[in-house]
Amino acid sequence: MATETTNNAPFAVIATGGKQYIVRKDDTLEVELLGEHEEGATIEFDTVLMTDDGKASKVGTPTTGSKVKATYLGTTKGKKLTIVRYKAKSNRDRRIGHRQKYSQVKIVSI
Repeated sequence: MATETTNNAPFAVIATGGKQYIVRKDDTLEVELLGEHEEGATIEFDTVLMTDDGKASKVGTPTTGSKVKATYLGTTKGKKLTIVRYKAKSNRDRRIGHRQKYSQVKIVSI
């Protein structure tokens, strides 16, 4: 998840993988899988919904047109989830496990 820094630091709101993230420079994020990339590759997020440099804010309609650059750090796995399906009075139950994979990125510039 993103790390908290000072309130006056520039930030941006980006959308990727169906979710929105507030990012600042040097934040490390776990986002939905971004496809095949090598570690250390530069990734650009062009769906920037809002930017703020500490003095003025810019809200996009729907995007601002600016880009956020990040470095791809690799893939990680989320926590293990156990799903239990159960039907009463029929002697039926089933356990299923799931562990989501994420892409880990570090924000380089806004």
